[in-house]
Amino acid sequence: MKTMHNKRLLGLALSTALTSVALSGCTTSDASRSAHSASAAPAQYSHGIGSAEAAIAASPRNADYRALAASAYLEAGRFASAEQAYAEAIELGDNSARTALSHALAAIGAGRQDVALATLARWDGAMDAGDYGLALALAGRPQQGAHVLGNAIRQGQNTAKVRQNLAYAMALAGDWRAARVMAAEDVPADQLGARLGDWASTSAPEFYQVRVANLLGVPIVADAGMPTHLALANTPESQVQLAAADDFDTAFEAEDSDSDAVALAAYETPSDPVQTVALASDGVRYISRAVIQQIPARSEAQAAPVRVAKAEARPAQVSRAKPATKAPAKLVSGDHRIQLGSFLDEAQAERAKTVYAKKYPQLDSGSFQVARAQVNGKTYYRVSAGGMARASARSMCSTITAKGEGCMAYAGSTSLPGTSNKDVRVAAR
Repeated sequence: MKTMHNKRLLGLALSTALTSVALSGCTTSDASRSAHSASAAPAQYSHGIGSAEAAIAASPRNADYRALAASAYLEAGRFASAEQAYAEAIELGDNSARTALSHALAAIGAGRQDVALATLARWDGAMDAGDYGLALALAGRPQQGAHVLGNAIRQGQNTAKVRQNLAYAMALAGDWRAARVMAAEDVPADQLGARLGDWASTSAPEFYQVRVANLLGVPIVADAGMPTHLALANTPESQVQLAAADDFDTAFEAEDSDSDAVALAAYETPSDPVQTVALASDGVRYISRAVIQQIPARSEAQAAPVRVAKAEARPAQVSRAKPATKAPAKLVSGDHRIQLGSFLDEAQAERAKTVYAKKYPQLDSGSFQVARAQVNGKTYYRVSAGGMARASARSMCSTITAKGEGCMAYAGSTSLPGTSNKDVRVAAR
């Protein structure tokens, strides 16, 4: 699935994908047609979306499936659904810059510029500067985007792609004289006026959705978001996590744990059988078109190197300083453990182990374990961390459950129902 995800996910690595787009070729009439296409999603997108949604229904916490669905939504012009699905894929552990960039663009198209800017700030440094700068400009920070793109050119990325992205960012910032000079580096003189006119036709703030739709070459569709039952917050936790139970640690210490085994089995058994959904090879189409300003046919090699004048006053940078947070309480060492999640897929459990270690740094990363368990004929992979006193384990679970996540504290000497020592793997230190 990971390979399929990498090959078929939205081709928006703007480092390779911000290459030529309809942003530059959208006339006023083009923009009007896009804006008035807000109706039902075209029929050709229905099958791909349906396949992706079926995959999510079968495996609600699979980040790859949510990213695939997000790509299908985005190609259909359903920005709100795409933004939600990308955000949930990231929440489930998709940490690729491509997904983050796609999420930012979907958020811009959905009118959530604040979300887009937060995503871009988080992934600054992981994205190509040419992509990052244009995305900033589209998210309502054209001066900052122009600054990033100008620096990229000074530092060696003197390509037609970056030059045209810079010209467009300048235009969105209202600096049309500078935009004309920069665009002229790659646009023939007889096409320059039309190019700037196209940019001007959709430069008003209220055309944020048209700009993204034209950039990606997708329609604009009225969209209220993903189906409610597919939202990550509404998926049955029984498929992936154990319920928090403050008294489970003492309950499992009892010699006769039959009743506890029944309770645990009932919780871990999904209400609906997990099905394997085959995605048709041609079912979901993913955008592979480039996403930068359209470059004229003439060879880029013919363009002379550009010297970008140093700006007299640099635009204010957005501070990325994180708000001060209270340091987590130090855990007292002991022989208790906490179970953080239970997964139907071993690879997901291994990825989750890494996510949990980063999310809760107060836990000893070397104490993380993935234990295989057999419950009612099904195999589960449980992620836990240990090395803490009983009170610390219970306190840690309280902290985690307060965030709406599952956690269960128990004595380390206790074997939970369905597990055995040979089925436990300890994280490498």
